[in-house]
Amino acid sequence: MNTMNPNFGKSGQPMRRLEDDRLLRGQGRFVDNLNFSKQAYLHVVRSYLGHAKIKNIIIDSISGMSGVLAVFTGEDLARDGILPIPVTLPYKRPGGEPALSAPYHVLAQEKVRFVGQPVAVVVAESKAEALEAGECLEIEYEEIPAVTDLQQAVVPDAPRLCDELPDNIGAAQTEGDAEVVEQVFAQAEHVTRMELVNNRVVGSPLEPRGLLCEAYQNTEKLILHSMHQSATRLHSVLCAVFQLEPEQLQIIVRDIGGGFGTKVAVHPEDILVVYAAKKLKRPVKWTATRTEEFQASVHGRDHWNYAELAFDSTGIILALRVKTLANTGAYLTNPALLIPLGLMSKVITSVYHIPAMYLDTQCVLTNTAPIGAYRGAGRPEGIYPMERLMDMAAREMGIDPVSLRERNMIRTESLPYTTLAGDVIDSGNFKEVIKRAFRQMDWVGFEDRKAESESRGLLRGRGLACYVEWTGGELTETVRIQAEAGGTISLFSGTQGMGQGLETVFSQLLSEQLEIPLEVVRIVQGDTDQVKGLGSFGSRSLFVGGSALLDGAKEFLEKGKELAAEELEAAVEDISYQNGRFEVLGTSIGLGLFELAARQVELSFSTETEKSLEERSWPNGCHIAEVEIDPETGSVKLVRHGSVDDTGNPINPMIVEGQLHGGIAQGAGQVLLEQAVYDSEGQILTGSFMDYAMPRADDFPFFKSSTYTDAPCLTNPLGAKGVGEIGVVGSIPAIANAILDALWERGVRTFDMPAFPQKIWKLLQKQSRETI
Repeated sequence: MNTMNPNFGKSGQPMRRLEDDRLLRGQGRFVDNLNFSKQAYLHVVRSYLGHAKIKNIIIDSISGMSGVLAVFTGEDLARDGILPIPVTLPYKRPGGEPALSAPYHVLAQEKVRFVGQPVAVVVAESKAEALEAGECLEIEYEEIPAVTDLQQAVVPDAPRLCDELPDNIGAAQTEGDAEVVEQVFAQAEHVTRMELVNNRVVGSPLEPRGLLCEAYQNTEKLILHSMHQSATRLHSVLCAVFQLEPEQLQIIVRDIGGGFGTKVAVHPEDILVVYAAKKLKRPVKWTATRTEEFQASVHGRDHWNYAELAFDSTGIILALRVKTLANTGAYLTNPALLIPLGLMSKVITSVYHIPAMYLDTQCVLTNTAPIGAYRGAGRPEGIYPMERLMDMAAREMGIDPVSLRERNMIRTESLPYTTLAGDVIDSGNFKEVIKRAFRQMDWVGFEDRKAESESRGLLRGRGLACYVEWTGGELTETVRIQAEAGGTISLFSGTQGMGQGLETVFSQLLSEQLEIPLEVVRIVQGDTDQVKGLGSFGSRSLFVGGSALLDGAKEFLEKGKELAAEELEAAVEDISYQNGRFEVLGTSIGLGLFELAARQVELSFSTETEKSLEERSWPNGCHIAEVEIDPETGSVKLVRHGSVDDTGNPINPMIVEGQLHGGIAQGAGQVLLEQAVYDSEGQILTGSFMDYAMPRADDFPFFKSSTYTDAPCLTNPLGAKGVGEIGVVGSIPAIANAILDALWERGVRTFDMPAFPQKIWKLLQKQSRETI
């Protein structure tokens, strides 16, 4: 791919990432790289049982051990007024009561409810001493029955995770008119029904979580070095927990080695490290092991659906009905509620016009790690049942799957279109996108490829999936732009880079808007003493943060004209700006941007801009996948995958392509390999990469992706649509549909992710025996 002149930024042009050079040279700054004088180390003592009463914690068992500085338990935190992690979203239980689970204490009190739950912490002079003391700490438990399976958790005699809950249903919600939808289904010519499982996965960013809190005897100010995706949000929570004034806590986030949503929640360790540093008045550091990440970081997905789609005789959709059990893990948290109750329904009708819908969603507590955001967060959970239904319906009615989708798509002339969830899709051309994907992936040539695979003894299948995604999250962001006398322009943004290429894209935009070289632009993120805003999640960084940048650049230039008018003794309206220079119209009299900044002794040359958008963006697309299956071993190979994705105006097409490919890879990982597994006693069986399979580069073909850019977003000044999660949203159902297509001629009619070879082999063997 050709790249633009690297000296100046221009939106819409591909450009190599600016941050890559220092990262590839080992010059990144991650939390675990940091160390301070007199630094102590924190070790979290975790439950090894899935469900148990805490009978006694014997602190004396490690008293006098070398290097131990302190041991803290739930009783210590309660005595100091540290409250449980709050749930603030106003969702309800089936009877209308507020959503409920046991309090999620930072350190467990009375009971533990999942393997890996923090029970105590040991702080010591060295990491080894903290670990050794933690392993020697004696804790007496009384084990009680656990429940880890979604459907078993809601039966009448299941073990209860909260005494006040008779059914383990912490929250529930219905959407739509049940009676109306029932009547539609009763009169429908055809009904497709499927029972589906969206498997539990672990985010597994390359960099595990870590924290280092600076605290000292001579100051009340705390400095927390974190890898949180929203430093400002974490700052607000911690100030509330510890009753601090904002200026008493500074959070600094430098480079992040991947997040995928797992670093957007508030974890117990965020509070524990600050608590320990504050108590000891010295720096305290904690870095998670990979085992701790598998046990105690948030997991993703884990839904069970019973989904139904009603059609008339011509294949037109009449109604959708979906019953969902959403696993929240052992405790309710804001993300665990928002994903199934607030986000899934926004996209579940996908790109189709569906006259009626009824959703019945229940949030179920189990003895597993809490569920949180994982790339897509609710959008993959919504699109998956819809697109599995569409493929199955096409088979049952004998209609081509492309044709069935096209005849039900929202028409371009119907845009803006109000969905059944009440949201407004502003732009798109869904039929054109699917047609381009159809041609790009040579849909009509599939039979020849299938015959070639069969000649090698392999089954070949293809799958199709369309999607729409609701992106943007919180719609307000703040930027500050400041000219420095030394010759740099600093952009302060509350968004957070974690591998998406924000440093590059923001530099590109600011360089273009201010007509200055890229090398003079400096991006500042992740320091709560310097930035305002809300962080990065929900594909909002460019969509919202970039929009704030655009408005901020205009305000900055307007202020520059005012300052230049004073310096040049001219009227503001007579000042022009071009190529980094302010001039009086019709003359050569002027001064450069940085010369103007140097003259501001009392007034700084900076502006702060808050931008609020009114609506989200709706990227959409079509993914097509082909797989080969070896019937002798059950192994599944993704051999072709491509997509056409409506991204609106791409600011940097190279970065967009990278985001798409990363999402496809994660989607393929979930379909083919990844699954967090618990046994009936609550033990996690996939506690490391020895047991939790992750895809490698050789598991993927070359991804053939292209973007559709003829329908720019109408809800932001950039015309851009959020792209950080679209690859995973579309790839999951496309690959799953391809697998079932390959198995179909062997009589297999149902399949759930992941496609482990043993599972696929058993399905084929079972069908073979039944046929005989």
